[in-house]
Amino acid sequence: MAGRDYLEIRREFFKNVRRVVIKIGSGVLTEAHGLNLKVMDNIVKDVCDLKKDGLQIILVSSGAVASGIKKMRLSERPCNIPQKQAVASIGQCHLILEYERCFEKYQQGVAQILLTRDDLMSRTRYLNARNTLNTLLKWNIVPIINENDTVVVEELKFGDNDSLSALIAHLMDAEMLINLTDIDGLFDKDPRVSPGAELIRVVEDISPKIERAARSIPGALGTGGMLSKVMAARIVSTSGIPMVIANGLKEGILKRLFEGEEVGTFFLPKKQKLAKRKCWIAFTQKIEGVVVVDDGASEAILNKGKSLLPSGILDVQGEFGVGSAVRCERDDGTLIAIGLVNYGDSDIRRIKGLKTSEIKQRLGFKHYDEVIHRDNLVLMTGQEYLVKG
Repeated sequence: MAGRDYLEIRREFFKNVRRVVIKIGSGVLTEAHGLNLKVMDNIVKDVCDLKKDGLQIILVSSGAVASGIKKMRLSERPCNIPQKQAVASIGQCHLILEYERCFEKYQQGVAQILLTRDDLMSRTRYLNARNTLNTLLKWNIVPIINENDTVVVEELKFGDNDSLSALIAHLMDAEMLINLTDIDGLFDKDPRVSPGAELIRVVEDISPKIERAARSIPGALGTGGMLSKVMAARIVSTSGIPMVIANGLKEGILKRLFEGEEVGTFFLPKKQKLAKRKCWIAFTQKIEGVVVVDDGASEAILNKGKSLLPSGILDVQGEFGVGSAVRCERDDGTLIAIGLVNYGDSDIRRIKGLKTSEIKQRLGFKHYDEVIHRDNLVLMTGQEYLVKG
């Protein structure tokens, strides 16, 4: 893409944004002796200025664990879960108090929301979270969201707040995700150790080359690193949402972005958007098992818009119930789709390879012809989400 075309597109996106999710990383919010209060003040000032221009802003803030580590004067990050959760509870209290203090200067109210993946896996709780956030925005409150590290277990973790911020952007129909970190954006190499590293200003497609560049830039206090930010960009791009990675340590960075400066790395969204329900299936659900399909079923799913029938199933892996999310793979392990099953693993094992007319005879009942209905399938190639019906 030509430089001028990209800049015009980028500026047009920022010009039209009315609702934005801003993720602030641990490397931005913390310093040697605790929270970096000067940086917090700078970011909060920018947020309040942008709100005066009519923007609705949702913050996804890291920093609880890092803050707790500093407050407890620990020399390293805790290794076991109880210690991590205890440190998070100490740090989260300090974090939200400082946010409230910063926002009070501008007579701006805030609200704290702590989430686990379980909250978004449940369709009802997913919608409840959406309704709560919409109400807060209607009341002119700035929601400050963090993962609920004090109670979450490993299998229900988002993994990092980069993923959480992407899911919140999708949940709330945001028009932009801004990821503030402690370097200027995505580089071709780690700029902290490679003086010749070059900033990648625009990403049109998250290719293997982009992923390799991201893997070379690890995180510090946080759990993310650059790869998790690129994976967050992959999530929002399928929802038609652009994302920018920028340096949150630089004063006025948010205002500079909205004034059209070419700072950070800008990720262009896909032109076709994945339907909201399919985004929910693809990105919020915990994968419970694998259904291995034959070549005919793979072709029907990928290229003919068909559901998964029992006749195309070769094998079942894992234990799961009705409504669980599973991977659909070819027998060579290639991932082709993620979907919600209409039958549990034991029933699928009994009916695999059968025609739909034989299901009732084998099980004694037949609730559905399809093991996974097309409406509950999200197509994939490798890690790339395909925007198809």
